[in-house]
Order: sequence, then C-alpha cells, then structure tokens
Amino acid sequence: MRMQAYTCEASAARGTARPRDNRITLVPFSRRDFLAMAAVGGVSGPEWRRYPDPATEFQIVRLTDPAFASGMTAPHLHSFTRRVDSLLYWSERAAGTRQAFLLNLKEGSSRQLTDVAALDSSSLSFSPDEREVFYFDGPVLHALNLASMKAREVYRVPEASVRDGFTVVADGTVFLVERTDGHSRILSVLRGLARQVAEVDGGVDGLMARPRHQQLLYRAGGLLWMVNADGTGKRQLKTEPGHTGEALWALSGQTLIYLHDPNDAKELVTLREHTPEGGLDMLLAKTSQFISASPNADASVFTGASRSLASPYVLILLRVAHRELTLCEHHATDPAMVQPVFTPDSRSVLFVSDRHGKPALYMVGVAKFVEQTNGDAQ
Repeated sequence: MRMQAYTCEASAARGTARPRDNRITLVPFSRRDFLAMAAVGGVSGPEWRRYPDPATEFQIVRLTDPAFASGMTAPHLHSFTRRVDSLLYWSERAAGTRQAFLLNLKEGSSRQLTDVAALDSSSLSFSPDEREVFYFDGPVLHALNLASMKAREVYRVPEASVRDGFTVVADGTVFLVERTDGHSRILSVLRGLARQVAEVDGGVDGLMARPRHQQLLYRAGGLLWMVNADGTGKRQLKTEPGHTGEALWALSGQTLIYLHDPNDAKELVTLREHTPEGGLDMLLAKTSQFISASPNADASVFTGASRSLASPYVLILLRVAHRELTLCEHHATDPAMVQPVFTPDSRSVLFVSDRHGKPALYMVGVAKFVEQTNGDAQ
C-alpha cells in the first residue's frame, strides 16, 4: 500500500496547510514505514505494580507488564542516565517485536525509540553525552539522536563477518569485534572511520572498555586479556586459576570484579577483585552460588543473583562485613536472566525475572542498607 500526500507549506494566518503549486507528491513509504513513524516516539504506561516480597516483605516494584517480554542491555553498557531519571531497555510490547524503549524512572512511562527488524538488545547504550542511543539492527550500528529521533548509520559489518562484541568509551569511540573464518578482529570506529586494534585467533567475547583508562578487556580461549585502545600492550590477566565467570569493571576502573567458579561443584562460587597494575588478585567473599554480580558506584557493595534452586534470591554483599543480605526472591526459570544491577546512586537494584509471566523489569530499594553514591556512574 502506498500513501499519497501533498507537498505543503503552513499558512500561519489561518493555521492551515495548502498545496504548493497544486502539486501532488507520492511519498515512498510502505505501510510498515508509515506505522513505524507513528510508533517511534509513542509513550505507553506506566505499568508499575507494587507488592511485598514473600521472603523478606521488602517492597518490590514491577516496572513492566509481564504480558510481554522486557529486559536490560549488557551490564557494562551505559543504560542509566546520570541523574537516574531514565533507563534504556528493550521490550516486545510493540506488536511482539523487540524494540528499544526509554523508561521514565520518576513517572513510569515508556517511550518507544526504535522500530527495526533485527534489534540486538544487548547493544543498547547511551552515548557518553547521553544525546544519542547506539544500537545494532542486524549488521548495522545506528546512533539515534534523542532530540530529533533520527538515526544515522555508524558502521556496517561486512557480510562475510559475524559481530561478537560491542562497547563505547568516553570520547564516543565505539569498539566491536568481527569474526571471519576463525579469526577475530577488534575494531575502533570514530566519525565513520574504522581501524583495526588487535587480531585474535578464535572467538572473542566480553569486550568491555576500562573506565577512565584507554584500555579494553576481552575474553578469548577462556582467559581474560587486556589491550590498549591503540592496539599496544596486549597481555593476559593473571586471575585465579580455574573458570572465570562474569566480570565487570569497578566504576573507578582501578579493579576488575569477577566471579570464580571452582572446579569442585561442592565448593562455593567466590567473588574476587583483580588489579591489573601489579597483578594483585584477592578474594572478596564466598557467595551463595552467585551466577551474576555487579558492584555499586564505589564498589563498597555488590549485588548478585543466586543460581540455587532452593534459594532463588537477589542479594547484596557488603565488602567490609563479607556478609550477604537477601533482598527478594527472583524465581526466574533461568537465573542467568536476572542480572541485578545498582542504579548509579546506589539507592535501588534492578533485575529481570519471568516469575509472573514473561521476563519483566523489577526494582527493589536498598537505601536503608547502602550509602548513596554520586549519580555520575557512567
């Protein structure tokens, strides 16, 4: 179906529009294009529901409707605004397709940002100045201007390659991994120019920028590696022998927080901290079988999700006391989806669960237990 429209100019005197030179212009939009323009920028909600947690009686806020799936981006990317008033997330509320949304954390409403065919929800990220949102639609990286709601193409992955990672640094440079014929390349892209940073045999995952440093972290061959943003200084991190689980940088960039899975299934998962300068690797605490963990802004407290079927909890772990506190049940069918994270001010923890239907976003306040931190957490 094609739409017809007049090429018009406004008549300020009468508040109407009139055809210019009586010409009729055919607008080259399909019906899907037309509906997409109507959808993008649309506001829905709020969908918030409050309930006391059955295990702790702490007040939980379910932020999205479990009638459709919703979730968060990769935990190392910039998903909260610095003022902690908005959250970038994905949802399938738009006709069952996965799209990017912006959640107003003060009012609860959600604004649709995209209408694309193949959104990679793990690539959603604010730009450092929070004026744009990055996302991959299939092989194409876009940057959406939040003021004009217009997207521009930043980079296109070649047809023969597969993308394996994505991260953004403070000056707006994006880094990604392309894999071709068993070899991976880490690329930097700035102002449309792509440059190879490093080449690695085999696959690469977990690509992350190191905060406040011109360095990148990635996983290859089951090991963690660091390389400078200009491609120099490649080296393996000497972490605790055995399997290294989820890893995230502390906001300061001074240390890497990671989970260590022991080879003996009877042993507990531990939370560890690695300092690249000097190679110090220290035990922070044993955990109640965390499957994921992330620090708050000053790395004084950590939140994690338990993989235990008997204790399906979201917890916080205090660095000083080495003690865990149960926040709430998550009861997710797959604990890997929970991925709890602190808001930048450390006043709340957000997580994902499908306990009430499809995956939805949940929030629990922790201001009673965690000191507020600077909101400049990205």
